[in-house]
Amino acid sequence: MPDRDTNSSMNSHDDTYKCSLGSDDFILVEEVVSGRKTSTVEAVQGICLCMKQKLFKTVAMKNVRRRVPILKWLPCYTIEDGLGDIMSGVTVGLTVIPQSMAYAGLAGLPPQYGLYGSFLGAFIYTFVGSCKDVPMGPTAIVSLMTYSTLHGYGPEYATLLCFLTGVIQLAMGVCGLGIIIDFVSGPVSSGFTSAVALLIIASQIKDLIGVHGTGSSLWEMMCSLYKDINTISYGDTVIGVGCIVFLLVLRVIAEVRIGPTDPEQQSCVQKYTNKSFWLIGSIRNSIIVISCTIMSYMFISAQDEKNELPYKIIGTIPAGLPEFRLPQFTMQRNNETIGFFEIMSTMKSNVVVLPLIGLLENISICKAFANGKTVDATQELLAIGLCNIGNSFVQSFPGSGSFSRSAVNNASGVRTPLGGLYTSILVIVALLFLTPYFYYIPKTCLAAVIITAVVFMVEVRVVKPIYRSKKSDLIPGMFTFFACLFLPLEIGVLFGIGLNLTSILYHAARPKISIQEYKTRAGFKYLMLTPDRCLVFPSADYVRNLVTKHSLKRDMPVVIDCSHVYGADFTAAKVIEMLTKDFSDRGQALFFYNLKPSVVDVFRGVKPKELVFYYNKKELDRLLQKSTEQRYTMLQPLLQTK
Repeated sequence: MPDRDTNSSMNSHDDTYKCSLGSDDFILVEEVVSGRKTSTVEAVQGICLCMKQKLFKTVAMKNVRRRVPILKWLPCYTIEDGLGDIMSGVTVGLTVIPQSMAYAGLAGLPPQYGLYGSFLGAFIYTFVGSCKDVPMGPTAIVSLMTYSTLHGYGPEYATLLCFLTGVIQLAMGVCGLGIIIDFVSGPVSSGFTSAVALLIIASQIKDLIGVHGTGSSLWEMMCSLYKDINTISYGDTVIGVGCIVFLLVLRVIAEVRIGPTDPEQQSCVQKYTNKSFWLIGSIRNSIIVISCTIMSYMFISAQDEKNELPYKIIGTIPAGLPEFRLPQFTMQRNNETIGFFEIMSTMKSNVVVLPLIGLLENISICKAFANGKTVDATQELLAIGLCNIGNSFVQSFPGSGSFSRSAVNNASGVRTPLGGLYTSILVIVALLFLTPYFYYIPKTCLAAVIITAVVFMVEVRVVKPIYRSKKSDLIPGMFTFFACLFLPLEIGVLFGIGLNLTSILYHAARPKISIQEYKTRAGFKYLMLTPDRCLVFPSADYVRNLVTKHSLKRDMPVVIDCSHVYGADFTAAKVIEMLTKDFSDRGQALFFYNLKPSVVDVFRGVKPKELVFYYNKKELDRLLQKSTEQRYTMLQPLLQTK
């Protein structure tokens, strides 16, 4: 028979182990390799050839277009694209100017540093960005992470942090590590985002009511606010609360629509009115900031210089563009020179966590506006890495894509990433000509802008779907939420991701195994065990113990269905070797069904003594009959003795 010939060929190939194949429906082909050793010169030549092929592949036009996306869409650029990009770019620019100054304050920096981070990065993203809706610049989450990293050390540290963030993101992109983001689950991401939103709101209450507050965790912020509650400024409070009310009203106005739901059925007046409502709501931050600046200017002009203002203002902002220069890798503090490695130790784990948070925020935006298209996480890593490196040369702090500005960008009808160019131009114009007027902006107004922007980031709405879908997924999400609230932010993030990975490893170490008894047409009973995933080192001993336990309890032939086992490792192979030996010693049959060829190669690497596998269910009767005869032969001398 074919299978007997196969078995005999395997036995003659190597007498140290026995490997049986139950059917010739599946043929294993072994590659014959000559025993001649490769010389050093040949090895070096092989490495050089491999590097040469890799270089040609990298510089191939297809890959160049993939890594420089502007080469794809620029040749097809139309007038309609240009009009859409100009409209969206200007709208986002009117949004980013007040937001970036507010986020600079959130990061513990002067307002101009937010503007510095809003033009060069957006310009660079035009060339290397893969998502048309992403406007690069300061964001609430990254700004809060920057604040918790800097510890009040100043703008030079923030610029160096921006450079290091970009370098790490670029290096991860070059190494293709965008896959890391796949290990952060939705519940963990939602828990982190919600906690950060509450922390940002808590951090802005001090500016909203005009008190001096400190702290990086929720508990520290609340304690600080409680101590200074007696120094509350009623002028700041009235302006701040009023700004919040107007911003929320304008947000509602942006959603108002009159006439039929279908735009094609609306009249020209209805379309114009709806567009006007949407535009007013979209640039609400600029409307509020401009209005408060004008009123503040009029109030200060009418006041006597000796009188103290009832509210705090931003103050003087340097006019013009920042100096283009390298970040400082050594700092001067208290007449002492602080070296680069000492600075790194000051920033601690945030140097690694912050780039990942920036990537997570950016990828979330890309997925939200992908419209079914795939998102290249590696390309986004390269893009935001280059943007942060570029921003560090203009004295900015780290940035990423912004959820709120992306929504405005998308709703404005952006067609390509070129919209970022017009946003950059508007920010440059503001730096060159409008900074004298920023002096009069009330600080509480910027706090109101931040609070109304992040309050909707608290993702309460995802709790019910998670609960209905899988209740256990709430555990890492809630753990991340509370850890980020009451621990340092970077520690909370690491704890959440760690718990998420622990959950993944637990499921890998404890595969589900279905156990059923069957009877063949010939009347032979056997026990079928079916693991639902690959056999790897965390789960190998668990599977062995489970198989041994049930095989001893049933005392019948055992079949392990490997239909879902697509991979295995050395540890699993050693466990299978011991398992087959245990079954062989006690005379109990063990068969493997539908074992993949790659898994067979792994198992054969440890040379098991008894490895019997088959691919055709018709062969099971023959194997069971053969095992029954062998067991009877083994037990016959014992029966005769008795």
